Amino acid sequence: QVQLVESGGGLVQAGASLRLSCAASGRTFSIARMAWYRQAPGKERDFVSVIRWSGGLTYYAPSVKGRFTISGDNAKNTVYLQMNSLKPEDTAVYYCAASAEPHGGYESWGQGTQVTVSS
Repeated sequence: QVQLVESGGGLVQAGASLRLSCAASGRTFSIARMAWYRQAPGKERDFVSVIRWSGGLTYYAPSVKGRFTISGDNAKNTVYLQMNSLKPEDTAVYYCAASAEPHGGYESWGQGTQVTVSS
């Protein structure tokens, strides 16, 4: 299967920017899409963004559209999430996910990286 490791989280003030990274290893040749999810304390794990590994099509949750950008470096087996104009509501643990299928659930998940945005 695919192993995923997130990095780049931290504590920032509202309005600041962060770039998260997710490095994939293992069966990386099987990846069809990679995504970012986030989970705030006491809440469900919510979808943030996804990128098709072939074709580069992307999709964003309405709450982050226009502020976040997902991108990938296939040669480095790494997906990024550029987060601008951060809000306190963005505070959550951010998880990277990967799938060998073009739709459905994700088979591989990272351990998560904490993002905290202060007022």
